[in-house]
Amino acid sequence: MPRNGMKFGVNTINFGPGTSPASLERWARFAEAVGFHLVMISDHVAITPDVHSRYPAPFYDPFITLGWLAGITSRVELGTTVAILPYRHPLQTARMVSNLDQLSGGRFIFGIGVGWAKQEFEALAVPFDRRGRLTNEYLAAIKTLWTNDVASFDGEFVSFKDVHTAPRAVRSPHPPIWVGGSSEGALERAVRYGDAWHPLQIRMAWLRDQGLPRLRKMADAASKPVPALCPRISLLLTDSRLDDEKRLAGQGTLDQVRADLEQLALLGAQYVLFDTYTGRPEATLHPESDWAMLATLADKALDLQNGTLR
Repeated sequence: MPRNGMKFGVNTINFGPGTSPASLERWARFAEAVGFHLVMISDHVAITPDVHSRYPAPFYDPFITLGWLAGITSRVELGTTVAILPYRHPLQTARMVSNLDQLSGGRFIFGIGVGWAKQEFEALAVPFDRRGRLTNEYLAAIKTLWTNDVASFDGEFVSFKDVHTAPRAVRSPHPPIWVGGSSEGALERAVRYGDAWHPLQIRMAWLRDQGLPRLRKMADAASKPVPALCPRISLLLTDSRLDDEKRLAGQGTLDQVRADLEQLALLGAQYVLFDTYTGRPEATLHPESDWAMLATLADKALDLQNGTLR
């Protein structure tokens, strides 16, 4: 097992009938106490029927929640998996993230995506069919704001002039940008704007044989460094082995999950985020089962202090 110092994180559930300020606090305190390196949460703005069917209300805003968790925690990094970039003006997003990085002492990671919920886009009056172009331009504008004390930008969708940007983020030149998604556009976006590629719910064979080779090819063609690999994988520990051709990475027996993590280490993953949500909102009423599964993984498979596997 290569000692590449992987970091391991927890996807904190910020929606569903069992979610409350108390549960959010317990998620963060659990992650930090066990020794995980990162806590991330998801994003939606308008809980329209298409969103509610998968991720029902109450849905806690990621930026407000992470700002609150920054004061509750002291060590874990905090981030979004993923903030849907077209939903907010880049001036607002850039300021929220730089403020969060300041208030957390440089612990913020900015995971972004283009979004999928068409009804939510309609409710926010954001053009669904332009979401990829919006995301690219917003990323360019945000990076301009993060790297200048006084920033100007003139684009297709957003323009501003002589905007003062303080306070700047603690991390230089800006908080890490993780680009989510597995489409061609997402891979191109990760190469062009991202510090890391953040694919979600993956199969190891696809990642090894298709996703990463395609990412490297795009980076070579653009004469850019290959973004770091920082996936979010499903975590579901089972007593019996699952079919390796059908299961997602992170699902199966402890030995199967450990083998997935060994492969991710060999592929150079810097972070791995564990997602325990299986699409059953009622499970949010009993987060203790998720914490027990994460604790088992930490105890039997992860050396969190050294970022390696047992």
